[in-house]
Amino acid sequence: MSYNPGIMARIHFTQQLARFLPVPHVDTGATSLREGLEEAFVSNPALRGYVLDDQGSLRHNVTIFVDGKRTRDPRLLDDPLDPASMVYVLQALSGG
Repeated sequence: MSYNPGIMARIHFTQQLARFLPVPHVDTGATSLREGLEEAFVSNPALRGYVLDDQGSLRHNVTIFVDGKRTRDPRLLDDPLDPASMVYVLQALSGG
């Protein structure tokens, strides 16, 4: 599917995850972050385990930005998406 800005939100899975599995980008008509992630997991089920924990919350080592802002609630993942939204899913850095 080709990307058409303003028609569908785009979810990018950054290359840090490429060590574990193919990391796609997903164009979605979803209206919330969780809906968009669920759509991405349909086409790549293994991705779910790298992004979400057993309770369906965002893993501690993963960060998501929606339109340049960190996701509000890592449990609910209810940030709204609009057709022009850009979502970035990446591994969080830790240490010092």
